[in-house]
Amino acid sequence: MNPPKIQINQSVAILCDGNNIERSLHELTNNPTTMVNFDQLIPRLLQDRGLNRLIYFREGQAISSKLAERLHNLYYGSVIPCHKSADIPLSIKATQLASKVDTIIIMSGDSDYVELVLHLKSEGVRVEIAAVEQTTARILKEEADYFHPITKEDCFTYSQPKSAPFRESPRKK
Repeated sequence: MNPPKIQINQSVAILCDGNNIERSLHELTNNPTTMVNFDQLIPRLLQDRGLNRLIYFREGQAISSKLAERLHNLYYGSVIPCHKSADIPLSIKATQLASKVDTIIIMSGDSDYVELVLHLKSEGVRVEIAAVEQTTARILKEEADYFHPITKEDCFTYSQPKSAPFRESPRKK
């Protein structure tokens, strides 16, 4: 006899340190054009729980408008440009969301988030880490309630669309 399926009603926020995840994926695949496949990763991270927020923090000006549009259209997500590192803006947002969600998933392997993890847990929030295992600080995995490894199967290689060859317009006679 199979045990009854239990409905888990958790509200989850996913906060992604884009630069950290991108660097980790590039190192994992030895390819600088590797990107996260959110269509595959997000459902795996949520495990049938409800998504409250998805925020992608990214340092620098080169933020793909297509990524921002895709995250918004599929997950009502947003991309937040950061002046320097994502550590402080991500930590502030996590602290603001702590009273509004049951679980916060931090997509980063950076040990700078250890104090944030400890604080969120002290506030009663479940904290999960999603990152490339080889580049994740051991202490971050130990302090989190759960660790989701991001693997090669969770990414894809981005290739620039080939532009059409230039053609002169026919001259009017």
